[in-house]
Amino acid sequence: MPRTRSLNLLLLALTAVFIGYLTVWLPGPAAGLSFLGIELGEWIKFMGTGPVRNLFYLPPITLALMLVALTLPWPNSHWSTWAMRALAVLISLLAFPALEDITGPFRQEYLPRVQWIGLVVGAAGVTAVLSQIVPGDIRTGLCWLLLVVLGVAGAVQPMRLYLLIQPTISQLFGVPVGFGWGIILNGTGHLLIAMISLWQLGQMARVKKPRVVRS
Repeated sequence: MPRTRSLNLLLLALTAVFIGYLTVWLPGPAAGLSFLGIELGEWIKFMGTGPVRNLFYLPPITLALMLVALTLPWPNSHWSTWAMRALAVLISLLAFPALEDITGPFRQEYLPRVQWIGLVVGAAGVTAVLSQIVPGDIRTGLCWLLLVVLGVAGAVQPMRLYLLIQPTISQLFGVPVGFGWGIILNGTGHLLIAMISLWQLGQMARVKKPRVVRS
């Protein structure tokens, strides 16, 4: 896969994750019963799922961390590096709970989302430090490795929770509930990022593999 094509696919996959989160995940039988990814976690709190429903807020966090990871090989001196890190922090705020939730009696349920956003901010600072002290090849390899891990986590964890609650919601609505385009875009985008990153790691390993000289 040519480098330009892989980077274009990567950009497309990142965009799919962002759009997917703001698109319908749960296609209910009526417009008022169809929920976006950003809405689903709040709606199912009435089903008694507890803090595990925070996994529906994982996509903007994994997306933000992937944007931060992409800046690992970039120089700190360039404005685009810091613009990307700032964009990552802004995207992570999509997971921020309502103020009445984090100040209310059940704030412990919402604390993980605040911690995740703090993780994004911390990751942006760590990448800035690593960009100064770690060689470029190592930073590039770490970038692709992190994208593999985040891509798999962002695809698997929300889908696993969705499959867990899907039968209950179908029973509640009285009709089968399928998969909205949002959850499809989220899963496809994350997995595509993981695949591209694996390919990039393979390319790096191939370049570094010593050639055997035959006499």
